[in-house]
Amino acid sequence: MSDSPATTTMRGSTAWSARVATPVRQLLRTEAGSAAVLVTAIVLAMIWANVADGSYERFWHTVLSVQLGGTGISLTLREWVNSGLMTLFFLVVGLEARREFDLGDLRDRRRFVLPAAAGVAGMIVPIGIFLAITHGGPGSGGWGVAMSTDTALALGLLALVGRRVPDQARLFLVTVSVVDDFVALLIIAVAYTDKIELIPLLIAVVLYLATFLLARLQVRSGYAYVPLGVAIWGAMMASGIDPVVSGLALGLAAAAYTPARDALEQASDLFREFREQPTPELARFAQRGVVRSFSWNDRLQRTYQGWSSYLIVPLFGLANAGIAIDGPFLREAITSPITIGIFVAYVCGKPIAITGVSALVARLSGGRIRPGVGWASVLGTGTIAGIGFTVSFLIAALAFTGPALAEAKLGVLAAGLTASVLTWAEFRLTFMLPKPRRAVALLGDADQLTDLIPDVDEERDHVRGPADASVTLVEYGDFQCPYCGRAEPVVRELLADADLRYVWRNLPLSDVHPQAQLAAEAAESAGLQGKFWEMHDLLFQHQEHLRITDLLGYARKIELDEERFHRDMMRRAAAERIADDLQSADLSGVSGTPTFFINGRRHYGAYDVQTLKEAIRLARVRAKIAARRR
Repeated sequence: MSDSPATTTMRGSTAWSARVATPVRQLLRTEAGSAAVLVTAIVLAMIWANVADGSYERFWHTVLSVQLGGTGISLTLREWVNSGLMTLFFLVVGLEARREFDLGDLRDRRRFVLPAAAGVAGMIVPIGIFLAITHGGPGSGGWGVAMSTDTALALGLLALVGRRVPDQARLFLVTVSVVDDFVALLIIAVAYTDKIELIPLLIAVVLYLATFLLARLQVRSGYAYVPLGVAIWGAMMASGIDPVVSGLALGLAAAAYTPARDALEQASDLFREFREQPTPELARFAQRGVVRSFSWNDRLQRTYQGWSSYLIVPLFGLANAGIAIDGPFLREAITSPITIGIFVAYVCGKPIAITGVSALVARLSGGRIRPGVGWASVLGTGTIAGIGFTVSFLIAALAFTGPALAEAKLGVLAAGLTASVLTWAEFRLTFMLPKPRRAVALLGDADQLTDLIPDVDEERDHVRGPADASVTLVEYGDFQCPYCGRAEPVVRELLADADLRYVWRNLPLSDVHPQAQLAAEAAESAGLQGKFWEMHDLLFQHQEHLRITDLLGYARKIELDEERFHRDMMRRAAAERIADDLQSADLSGVSGTPTFFINGRRHYGAYDVQTLKEAIRLARVRAKIAARRR
């Protein structure tokens, strides 16, 4: 099949690439881009604090009040940022964690044990180091400053200093950091709250349970949740506990799931009604149908992720990172137990704890529980985890005032800079290793979870390529789907790889492609005569001509027994086979086409040649590692 100009351009980058990225992988790209914005905000805060003669602190201490009748809330601008806007940041953190539990590697709960242990140890060890250096002095009460990794900044800087680091290393960091954030917020609620008012706290708990109940009852109107979220925040504020905790709790309550095929079919039915009668009312119903097919987790992440990464966190940096630095302050700070304790706790404590506990868990479990990445990636996670910012500054503001607060901030910023340099050096050395050792060091040898259900069966599935290939590419496709048509020449180019096996499974989207089911049955009927792939190729060459008369012509062209083909089509001999493929798609979480699986793992990303080749290369490396281990 020759490439058209349109398909040739698709090889560079596909127009539909944005619609197939998971939120976590989207997060990785978003944080990489927003890291520069955050660093810029920190630099601006430092410049502002040092050249504007006190205006920095005066501005952020400006009081802003919200009054309703005789009640209201009065907070400084910094407090509105730290306790108000940062609630949305921790909402996004909770959403990411819940998605990994529902759809990511953490759906196998055993895979949570190791990063959870690493996350907790990565807090305890730095706290111990800080307390040992401060010797119970006046700064020891700020031990909480030295424990928490900044998820957003660490991910962003990891993307900058380790550009070729595998996504699994970043996902490992996300898991460790989410545990870190959760425990840190609990510590804020318990250890850094002077007085807890029980009645407002109970009201917050009741409101949270009401929110959870609405979600379980599948109440989908956002208008029902916004007042509850605001009320929970206000109740937490009144209880004396920092209300950012409520953001994480609400995020963890939002279940994640892939859009179900029946929900998408209902959405397309609504759109069809709008197409037949384009009224504002039907337009609203069609829009709601599309939006409701996604989980609340997806919808909230897409709403708040950009705001969190590009506005809220940089604004937090601008509001908190400003330190007035002069000679006397520096002389005092570099010898201060607070600054030294925080610096050593982050730079040394984090990598020692995360790497050491990961190795200990793997050893004690006999290798049954081990990181989903290589040990170089684990160590890189440990060093980059030495970046503390959001929670560290939140606790610093609660624990310190005056010069001690500035010393704590300086320790956090110096540790973050050093952690970035160490991470860059560690990955630089790793990439100097020979390829086989480098692959194991980065990717590890842990078994990968399988998303494809059931596995490929040579006796049943339609297969191209050698049975003993190290990489198997499975596509769920629709013969009338234009995206599948654009992907087909890409697949053909990939099949030039002699170590690749390609499998086709049917997913006719009959609600949007009325001739897709008929085309699938034609291909399967041709398969009953041993000519599935010949019909497959013809159907993609003539996607716009899939009526029954066209299909009979294609049967004649590939020299099928036309009478038998016509008889098989009339009695729908292949319908059960296609129904089995549809059930397989449902079990594998597939609702759209084309969807690819590489060695049983779902491929997220673009379908152009270079992206798929890179994914196949990585799968082949993992396959070789697994073969050597066996």
